[in-house]
Amino acid sequence: MSGEMSGEIELSMRGPEAYRLARAAIDGMEDHKIWPTPLNFELWLHYLGNPEGPLGQAIGQLLKDGDPITEAVAEGLAAEFLPKARLNEEIRDAGDKLNQQLQNISAAIKTAQKSTDAYGRALAGASEELADDTLQATTVTRLVNSLATATKKVQRENASLEKRLNASTNEVSRLREHLEQVRREAMTDALTTLANRKALDEGLMRACAEADATGKPMSMAVVDIDHFKRFNDTWGHQTGDQVIRYVASVMGRVGEHPRLAARYGGEEFAVLFPREEMAEVARELDAIRREIGSRTLKRRSTNEDLGAVTVSVGVAQYLKGEGPAGLIERADAALYASKRAGRDRVSCADLQRSEAA
Repeated sequence: MSGEMSGEIELSMRGPEAYRLARAAIDGMEDHKIWPTPLNFELWLHYLGNPEGPLGQAIGQLLKDGDPITEAVAEGLAAEFLPKARLNEEIRDAGDKLNQQLQNISAAIKTAQKSTDAYGRALAGASEELADDTLQATTVTRLVNSLATATKKVQRENASLEKRLNASTNEVSRLREHLEQVRREAMTDALTTLANRKALDEGLMRACAEADATGKPMSMAVVDIDHFKRFNDTWGHQTGDQVIRYVASVMGRVGEHPRLAARYGGEEFAVLFPREEMAEVARELDAIRREIGSRTLKRRSTNEDLGAVTVSVGVAQYLKGEGPAGLIERADAALYASKRAGRDRVSCADLQRSEAA
């Protein structure tokens, strides 16, 4: 449905209704105090074009509840609803182009086969004539000229085939790179550029499967920004987004490959640590926690001090056979243990107790 709506919006913006729809979008955003950024404008067009659709209902509910549509909220809506249509369109377009290139390659191969068959028949005919002991010199000359002409023709056609195959191969490589870029964008959180929840889920499944297969350790950390609502209520959601980006930049540094850092949702992050034990992970994250809390952020728009940003962390080590859901549950439990103990600390899940349970 989202793909169909994207097409309808495109058509609307190229027809007589375009100016009315654009004005309605601007007026609506102004009424609800939403900045007319390109992303917000696109979201609002979808909302006006199909208020009963999934995206329209989500925006309608936010407006009904009086929730502000901040940059983070807008990017979350786009990540949930818009990329699906874009991704499907990109894949369909690339699929059509790939299919065309395969047809071109198939046609070139058929042409080459015909050329080769014709050349083979020419050689066979010449061979039969040359087997005749009574051949005249003029006949031999004719046969040699005929074979020379046939050879030049097949060489030209082979050269043409090579060019066509090279062009198709290059186009297929370009399409493959384009699809890989689209895939990366679909797995990236727009606000932080970390992996998104979908990428985290896939990475977690792979990491759990590897741990089950090899018996090697694997740990997961869940990180939450303390008192995040205070930043939003005091300084506004744009500043809240700034705080999220700051913590995300640190998490991204911690989560470099083969680790995986992701925005788990809202002001929460998750980091996977393949082949690493919980105790060592906890020590590293405790140092990161102290680093984050030691810096004082300044509000970009006014240069005012925002105070210290602290995080609470929960760490769990994978138990063989428990699966992703079990690991997430224990990491979340460790996180809430940190919150109950006063926040700004790292807590570890109890392996012995969990195994006994």
